[in-house]
Amino acid sequence: MNCTPPATTEIKTILLVEDNPDDRELALCALQNSRVANCVDVAVDGVEALDYLFCTGRHSGRSHLLFPAVVLLDIKLPKIDGLEVLRRIRADERTKFQPVVILTSSREEQDLIAGYRLGANSYIRKPVDFEKFNEAIRQLGLYWLVMNEPPPHDV
Repeated sequence: MNCTPPATTEIKTILLVEDNPDDRELALCALQNSRVANCVDVAVDGVEALDYLFCTGRHSGRSHLLFPAVVLLDIKLPKIDGLEVLRRIRADERTKFQPVVILTSSREEQDLIAGYRLGANSYIRKPVDFEKFNEAIRQLGLYWLVMNEPPPHDV
């Protein structure tokens, strides 16, 4: 389901930033089952997420004009943690309005508070039950890909 659409399409992309292979597969399955996501790109750590968003590293060939409709961001990531990824997204003019949903299994209140302080648009704790997780991902996709009207990136 990984893809990078050409700049001329209206396909909305989700960037899923998840290091845990099981959680990544569950999210991809849930997104596929919900049929709301045409395109899901995956980053497995904080460095890769930033490379994707800023078109650097292995993503240097990606168009800097293409932004995902939403970033689903885990907090506990290798290399650069999710909160630092969020901090860098909000600090850059090109991505400061990028919709970011923290999708995490963290039950730490300090993570919740830090996420919102850094500008997360939403904070969702991953349900343990597969059916509930599936439904949470379906609703998340419907909202961010269908209902939400994002700001233009050239604001």
